[in-house]
Amino acid sequence: MPPRKLDPAKVRAALDAQLTALGEPPFAGPDSAAPGACVASVLGAYAGGLTPLRDAARFAVRHLLDELAALAPGRTVEVRVPPYAAVQCVEGPRHTRGTPPNVIETDPRTWLELATGRVSWDTALASGRIAASGSRADLSAYLPLP
Repeated sequence: MPPRKLDPAKVRAALDAQLTALGEPPFAGPDSAAPGACVASVLGAYAGGLTPLRDAARFAVRHLLDELAALAPGRTVEVRVPPYAAVQCVEGPRHTRGTPPNVIETDPRTWLELATGRVSWDTALASGRIAASGSRADLSAYLPLP
């Protein structure tokens, strides 16, 4: 299943709103760079002790989940980042009904930090920031994302 395409105009609007909330100028780069800039702005909000704007956080999470799904295609592991998004990824046996056997769930901040390499899989898992169940519920081979 290919990742959903993010609407560039909506990503840019959410990014610019987040940048404004951080006291920074609007994003001047190309649409193709806006999702990555959105990730950086949301992480900047967290680093500043702020709660990121909902749309900016949603697009940042979705972008990095889509990157994971592209890097590790499959349907063996479901990665959930409530309340924003979930994807299925990693090759192997797939489930077709009910709760998947391999589930990873984390909060938006932890997901962004994992995907960008600001926190390691082992550190997040040991500190309880990740709930992982199932024999294949380990993304350490795929993180941080390139």
